[in-house]
Amino acid sequence: MAVTPEPRQWWRSAVIYQIYPRSFADADGDGVGDLPGITSRLGHLAELGVDAVWLSPFYVSPQADAGYDVADYRDVDPVFGELSDADALLARAHELGIRVIVDLVPNHTSDEHPWFRAALAAGPGSPERARYIFRDGRGPDGALPPNDWRSVFGGDAWTRVIETDGRPGQWYLHLFDTKQPDLDWTCGDVWAEMEDVLRFWLDRGVDGFRVDVAHGLVKAPGLPDWDHDQEMIEGANADGERPPMWDQDGVHDVYRSWRKVLDGYDGDRMLVAEAWVAPADRLARYVRPDEMHQAFNFDFLVAPWRAADLRRVVAESLAEMGSVGAPTTWVLSNHDVVRHASRLGLPVGTPRPHGIAAQDPQPDAELGLRRARAATLLMLALPGSAYLYQGEELGLPDHTTMPHDVRQDPAFHRTGGEEIGRDGCRVPLPWQHDAPAYGFSPTGRSWLPQPPEFAGYALDRQRGVPGSTYEMYRAALRLRRELGLGSGDLTWTEAGPDVVAFANAPALVVTNLGEEPVSLPAGAEVLLVSGDLVAGPDGRPAVPTDVTAWVRA
Repeated sequence: MAVTPEPRQWWRSAVIYQIYPRSFADADGDGVGDLPGITSRLGHLAELGVDAVWLSPFYVSPQADAGYDVADYRDVDPVFGELSDADALLARAHELGIRVIVDLVPNHTSDEHPWFRAALAAGPGSPERARYIFRDGRGPDGALPPNDWRSVFGGDAWTRVIETDGRPGQWYLHLFDTKQPDLDWTCGDVWAEMEDVLRFWLDRGVDGFRVDVAHGLVKAPGLPDWDHDQEMIEGANADGERPPMWDQDGVHDVYRSWRKVLDGYDGDRMLVAEAWVAPADRLARYVRPDEMHQAFNFDFLVAPWRAADLRRVVAESLAEMGSVGAPTTWVLSNHDVVRHASRLGLPVGTPRPHGIAAQDPQPDAELGLRRARAATLLMLALPGSAYLYQGEELGLPDHTTMPHDVRQDPAFHRTGGEEIGRDGCRVPLPWQHDAPAYGFSPTGRSWLPQPPEFAGYALDRQRGVPGSTYEMYRAALRLRRELGLGSGDLTWTEAGPDVVAFANAPALVVTNLGEEPVSLPAGAEVLLVSGDLVAGPDGRPAVPTDVTAWVRA
């Protein structure tokens, strides 16, 4: 039975823009983006028409995993600025009518966090070690890891420590890098600390939190073996058993507690889960009325460019989220995946790549952008909320020919290059085609190299240019708001097996993934298209392959 949704809140239909601070805008010229740089470019986002921004981590960190290894949750890393810069960013965003969501990393800390240093110093059995997942090793001398779990970044998920007496001692769990020890959420200190961190940033005015690895906080009792390759998106095995480190039922107790904290503040504060969970009914558990407000729809992100797959994912997602009264939260790109302008340039059915290197088959850039524009207009016409990843409004592809010697992703290094990693989607943005670092940095420095082709994607080459990807995004966000698409209802329309077609509010949306053009209804008013229409066999305007059209029929 469907749950009646609570009164409409801003996050139900919002378009939220992800900022990866290292790569958005560099104000001080050191080659790494920073908070003052972001503040200086907020006008761009207001012009684009987004409702909110999500900032990836800017906290104090040794940057072993680009800030997802936090050493102090209540301060800004000097590479990004100062705490006052965060306050200034919040103030300016709110002046422009843009809400601000910040990243929270509750599954693990940095190994340089004071808690972990205290745990190493205190020794086995101490309250300090109880905050993390320390275990004795297996074997007569404890020389074997406590279980067979693998790290998402490659290699073992356990590292043995040297105790204060100089002898090898216990092991600690790190589902990611060795410098990211997992917290133990059976420990009361961990619960209290994270709730206090929430309040610290809520008191400063943030509008919500994106929760990193939201499905991983709680591990199965006893930490049973799991002899499988480790992936964030891994679901149940053939017998229906879920991995013991992902999507355990206990995580929901955490989010019920957090929801109470947020509900104590005014301003409709929100939580969004990064939860790589399948099937859709398991994901829906994260957004029940007393838990989170949103959960990224990664099924949509990974769906093949086939009409049947897209229709299935959209229908299942709307049904499952609707059953708990939650909006569906659509996304096509983020800082962890190959950008959809590149991903969709690969042959349909290609497994989702974990990065693309120069020696790999290269995406068809023209085809990828054509499909990416079509996919974007499809996504932005769907009811619910949508997330954009910085630079996709410019049509940016991944940097697929980046030299290996400049790569920084720990996944690349821990796997010896077998997994190319995420650097390709994290390259700093091009703002001005003829400026140093394409306008990213006043000195021309850039923490990752920008490919020469980025000049053609620069904002100044697209602003005011009819048909440019940037202007298409601007028009889509304006029409989405004017037509109420985010808060509308979807009704499927029959248009052929290779077509995704539906009505939402006053708009008819047609995405053609087939080879033959699809004629639009007679007299239809064309509102927005991702590519040029053609003449159909009946003489009416028609949607060609890999194009989406919004029309008023």
